[in-house]
Amino acid sequence: MTVVPPLSDLTAFATLARHCSFSRAADELGVSRSALSHTVRVLEERLEMRLFHRTTRSVSLTEQGAELLARVKPVMGDLETIFDDLAERQGGPSGLLRINASESVVRLLMQHVVPTFLQRHPRMQLDLSSEGRFVDIVAQGFDAGVRFRDAVPLDMIAVPFGGPERFVAVASPDYLATHPAPVEPAALAHHRCIRHRMPSGAAYSWEFETEDERLSIDVPGVLTLDHVGLMVEAAASGMGIAYVPEIAARAALGNGQLELVLEQWCPAGPGLCLYYPGRRHLPAGLRGFIDVLRETLPNG
Repeated sequence: MTVVPPLSDLTAFATLARHCSFSRAADELGVSRSALSHTVRVLEERLEMRLFHRTTRSVSLTEQGAELLARVKPVMGDLETIFDDLAERQGGPSGLLRINASESVVRLLMQHVVPTFLQRHPRMQLDLSSEGRFVDIVAQGFDAGVRFRDAVPLDMIAVPFGGPERFVAVASPDYLATHPAPVEPAALAHHRCIRHRMPSGAAYSWEFETEDERLSIDVPGVLTLDHVGLMVEAAASGMGIAYVPEIAARAALGNGQLELVLEQWCPAGPGLCLYYPGRRHLPAGLRGFIDVLRETLPNG
């Protein structure tokens, strides 16, 4: 008689295969690491095959595990579609929706999108993760992410929202009172600049553009930070000029804590996009979030 494992065991198997990490997979499933390890071990015993190579430092699929994943993944996708449709008919989507974005984007979503989404879909749970580094949303178990349009991976489906955005150079009125505003990027060599350290450890070069010229400058500075929000705060307190996404500085610009400099060198570019992996069926919860996003932050 053919052994058919429970759907929960196959879900645990597929989640571990995606993360290649017991701790991350257990977090997504809402179980302990030991419980997940037990589930996988029982599944292997039932199927009489080894699904994963395990060491103290890594987890990877065996050849049999990879074959099983390739065959059960479409079936599980079909089941997800069925249950998703049934849940929507019985009172709207339910479950957990995980989205990865920068802190400034999360603040934007919290202000404009999240209240309407949660009110409209009370059975949904929303998990917003804010961090400065780019992550592989599939490997990390996110349903969607948000980036500037030109940084969205090519194999993802992108949903533009909010219209054009730009990076801007900003400084406080106090700083500009003692340091005349630069009129061209080369003048930054004589200013105190607040530099941005990328997740790779490299310093971010400031990029400026006009109709006739495009520049990339490794600016001088006595302060380097790895968080855009901290850069905005440092500039607002008079520590120098920062170069940040305008969305992150919008509040400080609005209340007069910061002023734009070199504005003619900071044209608007491609705006923000919510992006997600291409699927035959878009989960109802994510579809509902996209609907609210388009209503509250239309592209244009």
